[in-house]
Amino acid sequence: MPFPQVTPTGRPPVDPLSVGALALAVAAVSSSAPLIAYAAAPALAVAFWRNTISVGLLSPVTLLRRRAELRTLTRGAGRREGLFCVLSGVALAAHFATWMPSAQLTTVAAATALGATQPVWQGLIALGQGRRLPTLAWVGIGVAVAGAVLATGADFGHSHRAVTGDLLAVLGGIAAAVYTAFGERARATISTTTYTTICYGVCAALLLVVCLVGGVRLTGFAGTTWLAVLGLVAGAQLLGHSMFNYALHHFSATTISVLILLEAPGAALIAWVWLGQLPRTAALPGLALLLVGVAIVVLGGARAKRRTEPIPAPPEVAPLPD
Repeated sequence: MPFPQVTPTGRPPVDPLSVGALALAVAAVSSSAPLIAYAAAPALAVAFWRNTISVGLLSPVTLLRRRAELRTLTRGAGRREGLFCVLSGVALAAHFATWMPSAQLTTVAAATALGATQPVWQGLIALGQGRRLPTLAWVGIGVAVAGAVLATGADFGHSHRAVTGDLLAVLGGIAAAVYTAFGERARATISTTTYTTICYGVCAALLLVVCLVGGVRLTGFAGTTWLAVLGLVAGAQLLGHSMFNYALHHFSATTISVLILLEAPGAALIAWVWLGQLPRTAALPGLALLLVGVAIVVLGGARAKRRTEPIPAPPEVAPLPD
């Protein structure tokens, strides 16, 4: 039986199925913000239901196949990893509570691009942890910040509602970076299925409390809104990032991280075709500059890692929130 071919990086050669999986993943995550903007329901309610439904789908698998792993998280050294799962869920709830309302307050293009600043905040978190950032990453951070200022300044001249949405999107990106930082610690020893089940469960529980305290309506929505929620679950929450994980067998994690930035123009295109929502012309240069800056941060971090780790093993892509 012949051995499968591999590239010099140790991965199988790229095939049409992998390219198709990557294209499907980008399309799936790009649908997130347009679906949120389309849903005729409070953003917090949509966030609660998408996480609750996801937990309902994941829990049977986790309980059947990962029961022993769940038990280890309640005793001894495993409690530390369990705590990281819980903290990751708290950060994810903060992300959804900020970024999802932003998609209903500002344009889909602005909300998606500003939320995509996550790698910038991850770099600053790493700096706070004592890790040194490469020069190229600092250049990217500067470019991204300049782009965000330009885009938000353009919205400031449009409406205060749009500016509020922009600021919430930035906060959502920060919360996503914290979520990823905790998740990275937890997933060092915990399977993806167990991690996501606990994380989404904690997130759903916190969002439920926020909705109940804030008097946010959770039921009585039109059928089209429920279809939008199911689209979010099937698309960005489950399908999109599963396809990214599959594509990691053929593409580097850095390549995928950069390609995820295509979510911003993809979401803007969907919003234009489906919702008739055109990005504000004055904000486009800033949004483009922001995405270029984030790409520089990702590539700069990957370049620095190659210098310190000559043969790095590609990490599994985390189920990023969208």
